[in-house]
Amino acid sequence: MPLFTEHASSWRDLRALPCFAPALPRLTPEFAPTENEAHRYEVVIVGAGPAGLMLHLLLARYGLTDKSLLCIDSKPGTLKSGQADGVQPRTLEVFKSLGISDEIENEACQMWEFAFWNTSDDPAKVIERRSVVPEVIPPARFPYEATIHQGRVERIMETDLLRYSQRGVLRDTKLVSLRIDESADPEFPVIAEIEINGIPKIIRTKHLVGADGAHSLVRKSVGLSLEGQSLDHIWGVVDLIVDTNFPDIRRRCAIHSHAGSVMVIPRERISTGEYITRLYVNMPGVVEPGSAGADADLKKDAKGNRSKVTLEGILKQAQDVFEPYYIRPKRDDSIDWWAAYQIGQRMCPEFIVKDSSGLGRVFIVGDACHTHSPKAGQGMNVSMMDSYNLAWKLAYHINGLIPLSSTKGSPSPLLDTYNTERHANAQQLIDFDRKFSSGFSDKVGTTESKSGLSHAEFVDLFNTGCGFTSGCGVEYVENLAVERSVAYGSSPVVSGDDFLSGILRPGRRLLNVKLKRFADGWHRDIQDDLASTGRFRVLILLSTDLLNPTGSSATALKATTNLIQQFPSSLIEQIIVHPRLSGEITWENIPSCVKEQAEMSFYNGYELEDAHRTYGVDPARGAMVVVRPDGYVGVVAALGDLARVEGFLERIIKRV
Repeated sequence: MPLFTEHASSWRDLRALPCFAPALPRLTPEFAPTENEAHRYEVVIVGAGPAGLMLHLLLARYGLTDKSLLCIDSKPGTLKSGQADGVQPRTLEVFKSLGISDEIENEACQMWEFAFWNTSDDPAKVIERRSVVPEVIPPARFPYEATIHQGRVERIMETDLLRYSQRGVLRDTKLVSLRIDESADPEFPVIAEIEINGIPKIIRTKHLVGADGAHSLVRKSVGLSLEGQSLDHIWGVVDLIVDTNFPDIRRRCAIHSHAGSVMVIPRERISTGEYITRLYVNMPGVVEPGSAGADADLKKDAKGNRSKVTLEGILKQAQDVFEPYYIRPKRDDSIDWWAAYQIGQRMCPEFIVKDSSGLGRVFIVGDACHTHSPKAGQGMNVSMMDSYNLAWKLAYHINGLIPLSSTKGSPSPLLDTYNTERHANAQQLIDFDRKFSSGFSDKVGTTESKSGLSHAEFVDLFNTGCGFTSGCGVEYVENLAVERSVAYGSSPVVSGDDFLSGILRPGRRLLNVKLKRFADGWHRDIQDDLASTGRFRVLILLSTDLLNPTGSSATALKATTNLIQQFPSSLIEQIIVHPRLSGEITWENIPSCVKEQAEMSFYNGYELEDAHRTYGVDPARGAMVVVRPDGYVGVVAALGDLARVEGFLERIIKRV
């Protein structure tokens, strides 16, 4: 006789995969090509490095199927050795929002401090530690830089991708040629010839994204070029297990001595239980000063200059810089990878190529549109953030979520904001990298310094640039998706200008704060309510009159709920935060729409951390904030200024 009777309903299957991101609503017809149209796609991505994988993963999460989305790569698998190794705090925040940060948090080396070494006044010491500063200076959820091999980051993203895509990346597939031809099929004007395991095939797509690196065939095929300059510095880089008595080998270090310069990057633990170290070693006297020019990555003598560098030369130069300490490979098989590169900063003047109507058809991301030295730890990070910026805008366009342009016959300018925002960011990176890499290559603080830069000035350069290099200080210029120019009058909504510390500013990311959820008491990070699902969020920072049924807080809550319902279902979510109040909050004495629409996103904003103070908002007045799908603030409005919020949203999202 059974001890109990079990009943279950069919919806229980929804619980099997609770981490799957819900697809974005789609107002355009579902993309379902016929058998004769199997060569057509809505988006094709060329390149499956970090930038390409980030874009593929996001678009797949947003609901683009394998029929709609294709990513190709010429390599048979993810990267096995070398190349990038640093994951910055802002990138870690993004990985957290994707639910894939745990392995990086647990496996990577966490760099918390940066040690600066320079020549010593004591001849016996030769070099000495001059200062140790935090690796990450701005407030951040992850106050460290994680170092882990690029291939591991790629495999983490690709593993998660396979939860949304049965095909995943189409590998051993290379791009042969590319052109835009609107005459035969204007809806699918991008024509690409590819080879799959050597077998040629012609495909057509609405949009194509080049994530195929510094030598991008996509870029060259559409007539774009990298423009910039190669500096007269060649660097050797080597990943190895070291044997050394240098005391700061497990800290990030900048070492300047009379012999030259070395940067130490501690790396992750490997299967043997040992730890990898990366050394960047300036190789003096290898090249003459470089020159500027279009697509300077094809400079004829660059390969010849790098060929002069040997592994033995890199290790010998490193030993000279480390004197009187010794540093050497621990054993014969301790070298994992090494390479040589010439420092250069280059950028493409445009990141988008449009069709005759002005609609973006070909986009370039990552190294395909900007290259720089690895000193600031930006390459992999900035590349993925290009894709993070582009993905939601491209998905909104494809799904028909963007309103028609006010100019008849022209497309919505939302896609153009990718170029507006990321081009300006890349230029900032180029400018900073030129200063930082030049200073690092110079013998700063010595009589042999060409720039005259002192050790203290070099440290200040790092500290000043940390907001940018960490990704925490990135600020997008005003555009369709960043509304900043508004007269707040004599009583501004936000007070203060310490934006790095969290003061709200359109164009900057929303800083993480810890909140206590009202429904269950969960101590929660606000960024956990900014999951990378392609949704907009309206953050309502309530005022102290919440318990007044006719006060500004209650009025704003009801009006916001009504406003959100005018846009596609599930596309806009609410996060509601209350300050300290004089009375007790219950579900019965606050507007019913809070429990009905935002039960699990209604927070106490003062008990753990003071959200209002962090964001520069007066608790007596409150504020409303629209946060974009990429976590950046789009607009800030007074608590009662629903028209401002509505005006911002309706420029980007189509009403239903």
